[in-house]
Amino acid sequence: MTSRFLGLLAPFALVAFLPQPVAARAPVSHNATVSAADPRAAQAGQEILRKGGSATDAAIAMMLTLGVVEPHNSGIGGGGFILHHDGRTGALDTIDGRETAPAAARPDRFMKDGKPLSFRDAWPGGYSVGVPGNLRMAWDAHEKWGKLPWADLFQPAIRYAEGGFQLGERTATALRATQNIWADFPEIQKLFWVNGAPPPVGTTLTNPPLAALYKRIAAEGPDAFYTGENAKLLSAAVTDAPKNPVPMTEADIAGYKAIPRAPVCGKYRVWKICGMAPASAGGITVLEILGMVERFPLKQWGKDDPRSWHVIAEAMQLAYADRDTWLGDPAFVSVPVKGLTSPAYLKQRSALIRINKALNDYKPGTPPGAQSRTAAKPQPEEGTSHFVAVDRNGDIVAWTSTIESFFGSQLVANGVILNNELTDFSFTPERNGAPVANRVEPGKRPLSSMSPTIVYDARGAPVFTVGAAGGKTIIMQVAKALIAHFDWGLSAQDSIAQGLIYFNGEGLVLEQGTSLEAMKAPLEKLGHRVSVTRLGLKANAAERLPDGRWQGAADPRSPGVSLQE
Repeated sequence: MTSRFLGLLAPFALVAFLPQPVAARAPVSHNATVSAADPRAAQAGQEILRKGGSATDAAIAMMLTLGVVEPHNSGIGGGGFILHHDGRTGALDTIDGRETAPAAARPDRFMKDGKPLSFRDAWPGGYSVGVPGNLRMAWDAHEKWGKLPWADLFQPAIRYAEGGFQLGERTATALRATQNIWADFPEIQKLFWVNGAPPPVGTTLTNPPLAALYKRIAAEGPDAFYTGENAKLLSAAVTDAPKNPVPMTEADIAGYKAIPRAPVCGKYRVWKICGMAPASAGGITVLEILGMVERFPLKQWGKDDPRSWHVIAEAMQLAYADRDTWLGDPAFVSVPVKGLTSPAYLKQRSALIRINKALNDYKPGTPPGAQSRTAAKPQPEEGTSHFVAVDRNGDIVAWTSTIESFFGSQLVANGVILNNELTDFSFTPERNGAPVANRVEPGKRPLSSMSPTIVYDARGAPVFTVGAAGGKTIIMQVAKALIAHFDWGLSAQDSIAQGLIYFNGEGLVLEQGTSLEAMKAPLEKLGHRVSVTRLGLKANAAERLPDGRWQGAADPRSPGVSLQE
């Protein structure tokens, strides 16, 4: 299961918030590839590439299709982050399409009688819904980097929504997991239940209202979603929700904007690692983990040495402690990006790691430039999807998309499942008399673990891209894949398939059914508390091979595939 169900010294040069021309002219790709967590989404991306579409066009088609065939995880009722590498100029750009809190949201939204709500009470219904960002972000990306007409990108998704798609195992599992909640949500039952119950795998489902909405958006652009009749329906779904009703106005929806941001980049050994800036926690936290393990001989130790996993586990927990204290929406809080990723700070944090003993007390550090702040209790995360597209011009898109939990807030409007992203805010607005960085505020974007990443070699050419789904495990999945690929020499496919180490309130968690099970006893000897558990992981990646071709990779834990052109 995912983290939600788990219980609830080389130089490291930061290059952040600056224009990012990575190379004067990066090598042009001779092939194209896509990778997605569902074969039908990958096929949609491949179809668009075959029509002459760009990587951006293919990625948009995959996002739209995932919203139909993987409705428990993603869709236009949620948000995401895009990294885009331009194969001709070498420029790297990102777009923040994270959801925003409506104007009625206040810091105490998830408090009752002076205490934070349980996740179970806060999750379903109106409290948790943020203004969706995926579609506006897709439009902005298409305006910059698209080649095919906007309407063409909707056709694969419309075919599935109108003509039918077979229910997959993961969505069927999500339907069973949420069936007791749906007693309060008849509208979503109408979309996905058959004869009053969750249907079995292989059942053919359709989503006629979503097909009709897609057709309108294809013809009219994103305003068909953010204004007019659809905005009225979105507003009503939240404001008049059968559970936790709360105002979301048409003005909230119409006012949404995706934000271009400079990427956060840092050096790991000889490679340049680039990811998303806040409100994503992914880019900074991945760089922190890598910065802390860099002084250790991971290549020499290899993937089967307990020392490797001990060091990675210690760096992970120290980095996550910083994440929960210092990161938030930069429009609302001062985020010490340079301090968190500076060589001196990472050296200081890495020095806490002892090779022969677990620290067992993982407190946040005090990075240069940090303002007084207290740590927030982490909130669980879950339903997400990542996909990758590379076109023949060498353009690369890494896009992570989410509606948060299984079926988001359980609210639906025009066939669109509305997110529950606001549960990514800290439920407790203050600790020890100081405001929490990630507390709820009107117009604010909740902190996210989504970590789309692109890696460059010493010449400035892109060589690897990766991202994942799985709530707060996302950061660790990405960091693990980067270490596995660049230190241990594993292929993109094997690096994402490699078992994961994570943690919960009880200690370390090793992924059941993988080689990491053998690390339990050695890690316990070092003082770690260790359990072995199934993890609901799902990563997608692509690597540039020595001959210059790109090869996609899809997580064997998921039904996803990579397809080549």
